[in-house]
Amino acid sequence: MKYLFSAIALCLFFSFTILSVDNKPVQLALLKYSGGGDWYANPTALPNLATFCNQNLGTNLDADYATVDVGSAEIFNYPFIHMTGHGNVVFSDTEAENLRNYLLAGGFLHIDDNYGMDPYVRSAMKKVFPEQEFTELPFEHKIYRQQFTFKNGLPKIHKHDDKPAQGFGIRHEGRLVCYYSYETDLGDGWEDQEVHKDPEDLRQRSLQMGANIVQFAFQQ
Repeated sequence: MKYLFSAIALCLFFSFTILSVDNKPVQLALLKYSGGGDWYANPTALPNLATFCNQNLGTNLDADYATVDVGSAEIFNYPFIHMTGHGNVVFSDTEAENLRNYLLAGGFLHIDDNYGMDPYVRSAMKKVFPEQEFTELPFEHKIYRQQFTFKNGLPKIHKHDDKPAQGFGIRHEGRLVCYYSYETDLGDGWEDQEVHKDPEDLRQRSLQMGANIVQFAFQQ
């Protein structure tokens, strides 16, 4: 096929327990997009999540995450991509096609609404999958039952609009290609404690849910 993951990414899909090639750590990636939204929010989030996964899942993730443009071919080098922000999100037609090809080729996208990006990210993802809508995942979904169990679904980390936390997904041929965490702000919970001063129990729940997302992405 036209687009292929690197040897690292392909290996990950076959063996989650190793999560490395030749003992080299694997990088998670942060998605850079246009529109003015702060895609770069929560700079300590992914390093802390990688460290937590290494300690609790036995993974070999690099704490130094990569940054990739949504329209770049480099996106295919990373099997797990995280996207966040507070505001506007714009994908060009070419970028939307590139992201779609990435997801159809086996990639995984986690979108975390840092507060305020919901209407924009829904519109942007509609360009990626015009034939689909985000659907809420049931509490019984496997993403909530990995290393850590969340019987009531996505944990609530920040108040925001005081709505219940919700986890949405987009599937392709039965595979969850995109998971969208809404009205919770997992990324803030992943950040260093002094940044948002979240209680430690909330930080742990947020990191546990993040670890579940990573584990599910490589095991499904």
